[in-house]
Order: sequence, then C-alpha cells, then structure tokens
Amino acid sequence: MEIIAFVGMPGSGKSAAADVAREMDIPVVVMGDVIREEAARRGLEPTDRNLGNVGNDLRDKEGPDAIATRCLAKIRATGAPVVVVEGIRSRSEVELFRESSDDFELVEVFVPDEIRLARIASRGRSDDANDRDLAKAVADRDARELSWGMGEAIRAADLRIENAGGVEEFRGRVREVLEGGR
Repeated sequence: MEIIAFVGMPGSGKSAAADVAREMDIPVVVMGDVIREEAARRGLEPTDRNLGNVGNDLRDKEGPDAIATRCLAKIRATGAPVVVVEGIRSRSEVELFRESSDDFELVEVFVPDEIRLARIASRGRSDDANDRDLAKAVADRDARELSWGMGEAIRAADLRIENAGGVEEFRGRVREVLEGGR
C-alpha cells in the first residue's frame, strides 16, 4: 500500500489537494475527521476549541500518533493500493505512516500567511474562528498545531507544492504528484 500524505498549516490547501485525489478515485482519509468523530461521540460541538481539546486529549491519553493510529484502520479498510491522507500534524504521525506502508510520500502544501488568512476567513468551517479576531484565532490554532509537532512534520516533507497562484495551477501540480510525476 502506498500512502501520499499532505501536511501544511491551516488554510494552506490540504483539503483542495484531497479533492483532486477524490476526483481521481483515490481514497482519502482525513485525519481531522477522526477528531470530529470523537468530538461527536463525546457530544461536543465541532468548534475550534472543542476539536483542539479533543485532539490534545487523544494525544495525551493514547500517544502522539493517536490520530494516525486511528486512521490506519480506515486506510487499510479501503483495500486500495494508493490512499491519500489529509492533515498530518506531527513527526510521530509521519513515522507511523512510513513504518506502516510500502511507500510513503509526504507533501507539504505551502501558502503565504496573508493568503491563508483570507482563505480561512472565506471558507466558513465550524472549526474556524468566527467569534473573535481572526488573526489571533489563526495564530492560536497555529501555535496549538505547532505544539503537536507540525513544524517537524513539515520539515520532514519529501516535496513542497506552493499554493499561492491560481486554483487550476495548484490542482494541476497536485494531479502530477498523485500520478507519480513527482
């Protein structure tokens, strides 16, 4: 089994990259879905604060690769030869996926901060801040995710796709990577 995983700061375009994989009929496992499912199981609203707390709690109780471990079952259940994982957050997760697959590639999706802020402001997700200063909320979320080891995961990336240009340019580059034109 081959795993191609996307890592990047919130609002960088990981979901858009995963959408390209879906269009190519490549199964996608979203790491954030594991946290959203656990929050729902606990009866919590999917706010940034609640999801962050659930993510912290899972990592504290089950270890730094807790989310990746839960994702592995979903990945294996696809039975597909190639699976895309969206939302790597730590070096521990990277290591678990590397050890658990025949071929693992980590792709950083990068975008400058001012573009990330604009995208987060426009996407309207329940886990994006809407009740306080957006820049502060994004900075707080970035700090939380960096505390999980995202910076180390980003540095471990095998390649980088910049997402500061047009949508079709980005989608084309993702398609190239997924087709093996790395």
